[in-house]
Amino acid sequence: MNYLCKIPSPLGTLTLSSDGQNLTGLWLDQQKYFAATLDKDVGKIVEEELPLFDDARKWLDQYFSGQEPDFQLPLAPAGSEFRQAVWKILLEIPYGQVITYGDIAKRLERQGERGSVSARPVGGAVGHNPISILIPCHRVIGANGSLTGYAGGIANKIRLLKLEGIDVEKFSLPAGMASSAPSAS
Repeated sequence: MNYLCKIPSPLGTLTLSSDGQNLTGLWLDQQKYFAATLDKDVGKIVEEELPLFDDARKWLDQYFSGQEPDFQLPLAPAGSEFRQAVWKILLEIPYGQVITYGDIAKRLERQGERGSVSARPVGGAVGHNPISILIPCHRVIGANGSLTGYAGGIANKIRLLKLEGIDVEKFSLPAGMASSAPSAS
């Protein structure tokens, strides 16, 4: 069974999903791959309040107030072994810091189970992260310092990085984007 909950945020409505024990999804409205990991059988999807969703609200309230949350939620993102390995690395990126897709590929290579890994499949795994914000895919940048590749939109990526105190002015932006995106608070 998939349980859903919608909550407001400074980025707009967030949709959360749970298997009843773990958070399995967190998507921004209009996000690329929105709800892609949910069971397609609508009879197995129900909107219901769970204690876990209350905990997620508390975590998000701390985060959007500009604080690093002081607790973790149980997470169970659905994905391949490779994606799981990438998402595990994302969880290790410290609050207020960034890493490149290439850095993640090198870490996977050092783990020794995959041989040579390029940044491209890492980018695919990062982009398909089903638990946005909590699994901080917004903290991943291009090797050339570009703010690229956020399924929730570059403007939201900038807002999240600014919220964490990251100076986005030092990064290059996609054409037509100004770094003056409003703050997430």
